[in-house]
Amino acid sequence: MDVVSGTGIGGSGLRKPSVIAWLRLARVYHKVDRASAERPSAYGLSVGQFDVLAQVGAHEGITQKELAERLLVTKSNVCQIVRRMEERGLVSRRQEGRAKRLFLTEEGHRLFEEVVPSQEELIDRLLSCVPSEDHDLLSKTLGRLDWALQSYTLFAWIIYRLTNKGCIRMCRVE
Repeated sequence: MDVVSGTGIGGSGLRKPSVIAWLRLARVYHKVDRASAERPSAYGLSVGQFDVLAQVGAHEGITQKELAERLLVTKSNVCQIVRRMEERGLVSRRQEGRAKRLFLTEEGHRLFEEVVPSQEELIDRLLSCVPSEDHDLLSKTLGRLDWALQSYTLFAWIIYRLTNKGCIRMCRVE
């Protein structure tokens, strides 16, 4: 059965366009993610390390907290990745006040200049089936979705925290 098109037995299948879009988005993400993981590993980088390299290279002096927010991972995960990259001589941490700021080393800059353009070229090739005039629309649509989900997640987290701290008692209205 083709679940996405809804051409299963008896015409059953998914009916909501939002669910169909979500499934397609998930499939595309996984395909691009698999294909894009190969290049960094050729340079001895995990996907997480590549992401850190790209973010720090584009935003020299970023704090570990800001980096964690950009990568959507916990600060402890960022610390582990950064520690490994520091041991490898790719990044350095500098204490400035209460914040630790991240910078690429000379070796990190060299790797950034080699790996990032190569990865960008790969992503560009993978998305080349979408006409370039649609890239802006796709980016804006995904941006709106990202913003809406971030707002929804924040709202759900606030409600969760308030109800679990006893600040608000949820009650059923009958």
